[in-house]
Amino acid sequence: MALTPHRSLRTAVVAVVSLLPAVALLLVPTGALAAQAPVGLGTAGSFAVLAGTTVTNTGPTVLVGDLGLEPGTSVTGGPVVTGSTHVHDAVAAQAQHDLVTAFDDAAGRAPATAVAGDLVGRTLAPGVYRSTSSLGLTGTVTLDAAGDPQAVFVFQIASTLVTGTQSRVAIINGGQACNVFWQVGSSATLGTGSQFKGSILALTSIAAQTAATAEGRLLARNGAVTLDSNTITRPGCTTPGPTPSGTVVPGPTVSTTPSATPTGSGTPAPVPTVSPSGSGSPSGSPTAVPTLSPTLSPSAVPTASPTGAPSPSVLPSSVTSPPAGGTLPSTGPRVPLAAIVSLAAGALLLGIVLLALTRRRSARR
Repeated sequence: MALTPHRSLRTAVVAVVSLLPAVALLLVPTGALAAQAPVGLGTAGSFAVLAGTTVTNTGPTVLVGDLGLEPGTSVTGGPVVTGSTHVHDAVAAQAQHDLVTAFDDAAGRAPATAVAGDLVGRTLAPGVYRSTSSLGLTGTVTLDAAGDPQAVFVFQIASTLVTGTQSRVAIINGGQACNVFWQVGSSATLGTGSQFKGSILALTSIAAQTAATAEGRLLARNGAVTLDSNTITRPGCTTPGPTPSGTVVPGPTVSTTPSATPTGSGTPAPVPTVSPSGSGSPSGSPTAVPTLSPTLSPSAVPTASPTGAPSPSVLPSSVTSPPAGGTLPSTGPRVPLAAIVSLAAGALLLGIVLLALTRRRSARR
C-alpha cells in the first residue's frame, strides 16, 4: 500500500528521532566512557613494600611507608623503614588478604585498550590498558591526566613487567601516582636507575635493581621483594576542594547613615517659646497654636535635634550598582555540549529527509 504524504512525513520524523540517541552516543568523548575509580587497596595501601616469602635488601634502601611480610618471616639487609614493620603478624596477614582483593579488582577492569611490547614514547590518556603477554619500558612513557587529579590508569599485564635502565614513568597535567596501578600476572623488575610511578600488584615477585626509585608500592602476593639501594615512597593522594561555579558579584550596598549628625543641644531651635505661668493671653491668633497649653512641660521637648534637615535612612541613590563590566551569576542549567551537538545533528538529518521527500513528491507530479 502506498504511503500518503502525511504518513511519509510522520514515518520520516520517527526514523530521525530514533537515530538521535545513537548520534549522541557517538558524540560522547571516549575518556568519559573509560573513566575508572581507583583500585581499592584496603589495609595494603599503607605499605611501601609487602611480600609473601622474603624481603632482601642490599645497600642504603629507604622505605617511606610500612614494610610487611606474610606468610614468610625473613627480612634481611635492614632497609630504613619510616613506618611500621609487620612480619608474619595479623596486620601483614590482613594486608595480604586485601592485596588479593585489589589484584582481582584491577584484573577485572574494563573496557581495556590493547597494548603490547614496549611503552617507550607513548602518551596515554586515563583508562585501562591490557597486555596479553609481557610488557616493557626502555625509555619514557607519559601518562596524561588532562587536568584531572582524579584520573586513574590501570595496566593489566598477563606476564612480566620489565623496565629498562634509566627508564621513566612520567605523569603530567595534574595526575597522581596514587591513581596508577600495574597488575602483573607473574613478576616485575625495575631496571637500574629507573624512575617508576604507580603501585605494582604482582602475583609472584618484584625486584628493584640498583638505585631504582618508585613513587608507589611494591606489593607481591606469593613471592619475594628484592631491593638494592632504592627509595620506595608510598604515594599520597591530594583531593581537590570544591570549585565555585559562575562569577560572584557583590550584592547592593545600602547606606543607613543619616546625612546630618544630631547634636547634644538640650533646647531645639524650632520649638516655639511658651510661657509656663499662664498669665496674659497669647499674642497670636488662637487658631495658630491650638495644641499648646500654658501647662506644657519642657520635658516633652525632644532632648536632641538635628542641626540640619536629616535625610531618609534609606536612599534609593545609595544602592551601589554592580561594577562596570561585571557578570551576574547564571542561575539556569548548563546544557551539555554533546546534547546541543546531537540535537543539531538530529535537526540536520530531519531536514535532509524532508528535502528528499519533497523532491520525491515533486518528481511524481
